[in-house]
Amino acid sequence: MFLAACSGGDDNADGGDGGDGGSDVEQNLSVNINTEPPSLHPGLAKDSTSGTVLRQTMEGLTRIGKEGTPEEAMAESWEVSDDQKVYTFKIREAQWSNGDPVTANDFEAAWKWAIDPANQSEYAYQLNYIAGAEAANTGEGSLDDVGVKAIDEKTLEVTLANPTPFFLELTAFYTYLPFNSKVAEANAEWANDAGDDYTTNGPFHMTEWAHSDKIVLEKSDTYWDKEAVKLDTIEMIMVNDPNTELSMFDNGELDWAGAPTGALPLDALPALKDEGRLITEPIAGTYLYKFNTTVEPFNNANIRKAFAHAINRQELIDNVTQGEQLPAMALVPPTMFSENEEGYFPDNDMEAAKEFLAAGLEELGLSDASELPAITLSYNTSEGHQKIAQAIQDMWTQNLGVEVTLNNQEWAVYLDSVHALDYQVARMGWLGDFNDGINFLEAYRDADGGNNDTGWEDPEFQELLAQSATETDPDARQQLLKDAEAIFMDAMPVAPIYFYTNNWVQNENLKDVAISGLGDAQFKWAYFE
Repeated sequence: MFLAACSGGDDNADGGDGGDGGSDVEQNLSVNINTEPPSLHPGLAKDSTSGTVLRQTMEGLTRIGKEGTPEEAMAESWEVSDDQKVYTFKIREAQWSNGDPVTANDFEAAWKWAIDPANQSEYAYQLNYIAGAEAANTGEGSLDDVGVKAIDEKTLEVTLANPTPFFLELTAFYTYLPFNSKVAEANAEWANDAGDDYTTNGPFHMTEWAHSDKIVLEKSDTYWDKEAVKLDTIEMIMVNDPNTELSMFDNGELDWAGAPTGALPLDALPALKDEGRLITEPIAGTYLYKFNTTVEPFNNANIRKAFAHAINRQELIDNVTQGEQLPAMALVPPTMFSENEEGYFPDNDMEAAKEFLAAGLEELGLSDASELPAITLSYNTSEGHQKIAQAIQDMWTQNLGVEVTLNNQEWAVYLDSVHALDYQVARMGWLGDFNDGINFLEAYRDADGGNNDTGWEDPEFQELLAQSATETDPDARQQLLKDAEAIFMDAMPVAPIYFYTNNWVQNENLKDVAISGLGDAQFKWAYFE
């Protein structure tokens, strides 16, 4: 789950001699985050860019530590009931960046804010593990009945709908972050800009947010564990051009280039690897194409299967992405379901693709693929996404005889379009929020779910997920999830493309950046030697 992203010298995880970098070493980090984060409100954040910023500025009840497991953060301790459904958290003495104390009420207010359907939090379903949360979010229950309660200023009681073995991982995720309830009550727009109202409780505080340009973070003087924080500043620029990003790194303007915060130009990966500079690590994530199952022709499962099978994934990896990714013929990464290294069907199965196409055309009353409506493949602006789309466009045209046009949009606009089902085929990636297969499946439980964006749902699939929520035997629960994935892959509302790797280069003097097996970065412990 964890690697210490070190390059050169000895791995000195605790800092040790020179762990603070020494008085003559500047502790100022510069990274690229590609684009403007759509929202830095924990209840509205829904993407990796926003998450990258929030992991540095905010802190939940737990934090994923350097060893990849949840550890005490805003909660200094907790007790769990015998039935594993009631968690009682003791909130430590901690302050917001404006000096206000962090209280249990800040957590209750933030979680209920996200659950409240009026606020349209797309990640609200991550809170469904809490008793009453799903009913309140769908309007069938009351927020007053949600199982989160501030017993007093320093005691938070959380009642779960069912035992949830990964709950302490969830409480480190950004939808579970608190906000300063006093500030939020006084100003509903508190999260839109840097300033006095953007109060934080994490290792760093945001001092500048020049929209679509850069974000500047500074070490927080009010953070409870500030002695562990070595960096003085983090500058996060927004450059959506991998070639420029790598050039800035080579010129010393950036200390990190590539994933998980930015991207490297695909054409540069072989040379960087040959030079010994490229760092590559597999992560629990899937790059995929979503189908809009509410419109022709992708309301037809056989047509979806034809397009999914008519992709040569290994050729794409060898010639385009070049990052040692693994071809994906399943949704859940093999780090969670080991058999998914092989998947549900052979890669580049043109014979099956043509059979599915013929069956789908017949069901749609069409005699030839040329009679299909023109297919539009959408992606968010990025050189890498563009090259992948162009390669798959050629594969579909050659292998299926269909006309495919490409459409790209800026990230925030693109997210809105996909969520509104204003697309035919759309690229998306999913990095695990926690280390369990349910995280890759639950988004597709309901057609109108916050991150479904395909219009697909299936009663049997839903029932298997419901059974998994109450199954206490780990092996039986895992099998229920695998059975659900089999239904999903047979319906093919998405076409998995590859399982992610992170590829990056870094300043050789930068130590102890924590990259989890889920692919996210934390700079709490980072320092320059």
